[in-house]
Amino acid sequence: MRFYCWTNPLSSILKEVLQSAIFFETPEEIFTRVFRELKPRTPVPMVRLRFCKFANANSSARWDESGLEFRITDVLEGAPSAILESLAHILMCKLLRRPSPRTYTERYRRYLNRKEMRRSLQLVKQTRGRKFVSGPQGDSYDLQAIFDDLNQAHFHGLMAQPLLGWSRRPSRVMLGHYDPSHNAIILSRLLDQPGVPRLAVEYILFHEMLHLQFPVEHRGARRCVHTRDFKDAEKQFPLLQEAKQVLKTVCSGGL
Repeated sequence: MRFYCWTNPLSSILKEVLQSAIFFETPEEIFTRVFRELKPRTPVPMVRLRFCKFANANSSARWDESGLEFRITDVLEGAPSAILESLAHILMCKLLRRPSPRTYTERYRRYLNRKEMRRSLQLVKQTRGRKFVSGPQGDSYDLQAIFDDLNQAHFHGLMAQPLLGWSRRPSRVMLGHYDPSHNAIILSRLLDQPGVPRLAVEYILFHEMLHLQFPVEHRGARRCVHTRDFKDAEKQFPLLQEAKQVLKTVCSGGL
């Protein structure tokens, strides 16, 4: 003998709606709950949450005598509860100097790496962010002339020229970077010195030009900045090892 259980579709839908209403949490309630999970023996301080018009996806947290304050990018306003919960764990673990559980960090990164989120963040950077671009002419080197030479030698002269400039300060850590939001290549002013060989400037500019040709790839929660194609193309730069050795000398203060 067989028994069948028939369910009313409308009652199932109503049940789901009621459950979602019962378990709905405001962002403040989510962050408060996470605090209780991480600090069960500590009285819960006042939790204040503000969505701010930042120029990027950064968020911050502060805990003082007035309570817990979280300043979150407004791009995440209206994000799913699971994403806000993940962000709550990440920010509070930083405050408490604990490692954030991998489950939450990967969930948060996957959300930011979604195509529509990347587009939103890039638009925010373009409209709100400020980019200082000094122009290509430096004290010792002209990035315009070097770009044109590299473009002809390695890209058949087909690469559209981005904005070119030198950094405000002579950084030894970041010798160059490409900013896709403002389509700009900026080189460290450390390289704009008479004692720095042109080869070093050419290599750094060539490296950043490759970022235009081979954009960042997004794979789930991972961002691959230097893809296999990127690395293969970089190996075609003449005197590659010599250029890297010169840069080591420059960064160590040998020039």
